Amino acid sequence: MSAKERKTDKVNRRFLDVRRPLDERVAILVGQMTLREKIAQMQHQAPPIPRLGVPKYVWWNECLHGVGRAGKATVFPQAIGLAATFDAPLVGRVAAAISDEARAKHHDAARRGNREMYFGLTFWSPNVNLFRDPRWGRGQETYGEDPHLTARLGVAFIRGLQGDDPRHLKVAACAKHFAVHSGPEPLRHVFDARCGGRDLRESYLPHFEACVREARVEAVMGAYNRANGEACCASPTLLGRILRDEWGFDGHFVSDCGAIEDICKHHKLADSMAAAAALAVRAGCDLCCGGAYQSLLEAVQQGLLTEAEIDRSATRLFRTRFRLGMFDPEKSVRWAAIPPSVVHGAAHRRLALEAARKSVVLLKNEGGLLPLDPAKLRTLAVVGPNAGATDVLHGNYYGQSPALATILAGIVGAVPAGVQVHHFKGCEVTGGAAPDAGGIRGWHIENHGIDLIVAVLGWNPALEGEEGDAGDGDRREIGLPGHQLELLKILKESGKPVILVLTGGSPIELEWAAENIPAILMAWYPGEAGGPAVADVLFGRANPSGRLPVTFVKSLDQVPPFGEYAMRGRTYRFLEAAPRWRFGYGLSYTTFAYRNLRLSWPRICEGGFVTVKADVTNTGSRAGEEVAQMYVRDLAASVPVPRHHLEGFARVALRPGQTRTVAFTLRSDQLACYGDDGRPFLEPGEFQVSVGGGQPDDPASGAVSASLALQ
Repeated sequence: MSAKERKTDKVNRRFLDVRRPLDERVAILVGQMTLREKIAQMQHQAPPIPRLGVPKYVWWNECLHGVGRAGKATVFPQAIGLAATFDAPLVGRVAAAISDEARAKHHDAARRGNREMYFGLTFWSPNVNLFRDPRWGRGQETYGEDPHLTARLGVAFIRGLQGDDPRHLKVAACAKHFAVHSGPEPLRHVFDARCGGRDLRESYLPHFEACVREARVEAVMGAYNRANGEACCASPTLLGRILRDEWGFDGHFVSDCGAIEDICKHHKLADSMAAAAALAVRAGCDLCCGGAYQSLLEAVQQGLLTEAEIDRSATRLFRTRFRLGMFDPEKSVRWAAIPPSVVHGAAHRRLALEAARKSVVLLKNEGGLLPLDPAKLRTLAVVGPNAGATDVLHGNYYGQSPALATILAGIVGAVPAGVQVHHFKGCEVTGGAAPDAGGIRGWHIENHGIDLIVAVLGWNPALEGEEGDAGDGDRREIGLPGHQLELLKILKESGKPVILVLTGGSPIELEWAAENIPAILMAWYPGEAGGPAVADVLFGRANPSGRLPVTFVKSLDQVPPFGEYAMRGRTYRFLEAAPRWRFGYGLSYTTFAYRNLRLSWPRICEGGFVTVKADVTNTGSRAGEEVAQMYVRDLAASVPVPRHHLEGFARVALRPGQTRTVAFTLRSDQLACYGDDGRPFLEPGEFQVSVGGGQPDDPASGAVSASLALQ
């Protein structure tokens, strides 16, 4: 350390005075740091500063669906499964439970002197990228393909994580990956995602904006790729003009891991690591996951960056740490009193089961095969490589549950003691030998008198996920992998009733199964309680109420090339061909009818709103929950617009014969269309407002509609 950089040995401890304003406390602390110390604090493994009493802190922590990678935790359904619940309050409760466990684990670890990775309070979740293509392996981490659904669930999740204390954050959430990012995974370090202004503002940014403006998310993470030529972690457009200037974001910005290195090594936007680091900091990237910011001292010495710009980032980072109470007495931090006993406690286990039940989507139920009556069962077979597997419960970025219950275990636990349950894999998830048709039909089915088959097939997190975790991460094909379709056909040929239970984090091509298998469930990666949840649905203890947060296309021929980021032809909003199962689709063991749609006013003007109401009746014989969905269609737009778009949803619990009224608020800004440059504008004309159990062009949705005039 040079004489110029050396600070006085006398330390001003007034930053520990909780009576002082937050910004003053941060300024006092940061103002006593040397340039080298500030630079070190801008790296995700921030070292201690003993002379100032600043402990070591590792910023990298994960909690997509439970505290990840830090030992014991409650494992909830993967994010795509949470999205299938279409239940924002439930997602908020899940996030609150996760942050309870995060706080308890953090403080218990700190008391033990453990300040290592994954025990901090800054969590790099949620992933609110748009799941625009079924091939993307990380789509399982998202809330699906719709900006409105993603926004509402993202806001609920962030609020649940960050808590409601006016002084201290419970934990700091992070909305990622900003902003035009959804594969291909193998190209993410070199790829330039090109999209027009309309697609950017209409599809890729609305949910990020909601996370910033409504949820006040504390952090935002940039993506690896470029967007329209600018590196996402050093983009003056994304970080400066949009995120901070337009939306008023006042938290800290973090790079994805290694993304700053990519600016130099792969995107070739800088001729040195120091120049790449300077580009990122000047654009507003405060924290680097990786080693690139080790070059920041060189960047300052070369005149590429000023110390004032370093100060700006260091101040933002310590503001977050102060907001988390890291420099306050524990007794003054409400969240520090959460006991370790909450981790995987009974209440959280019950919540995991509730979430898993609500995430299951019934795709087909021909002839009312489901629910099964245990009293009529004698012998059944649970077949398939995913039946007894635990990896299909947790997906990626998960914690360690001491009570993982497989789908096989759930079924065995649900049937009466006198029912025989046989289990055999039949084939591997992928690879291995082809299934032995004769052996399966003869020995396994006929010789054992099996009268019902539950086939548990699909994908697992070794085949889809992030680059490196699952090979290249993405899927080249989206049908059943390996020999699973062959196995399913053999089971069908046995003449026994076959129920197909699917696992995975993405849409699956199921054309043969849709035509030949009488009952199909999508279970996603359902978390630690996935087995009991699936069994509860199969045996009618839970009425299925999940809805698809993604479109199940008939084949990849229905979607554009993976690398194209234009939204034309993608997702239910722009797909013209009829898919196999639509976004928002899902069956129940009861039926629902919609009637009496009414608007509080038949016209709306700029800045105004209308209340949309409809009556929903349970017309079946079982109690159940319906997911009422409100869609809007612009009937006379002068620019390209979606076919229709979701603008409201609500769960409604109804007893047989019961009617309830659902109400939505529709604001004028939800009717905006976008110019080529991305500028939103309101255009007078007629709109169709629809409310039903799915999209308005799905006859099974029972949707009712009304006209609304925008003046």
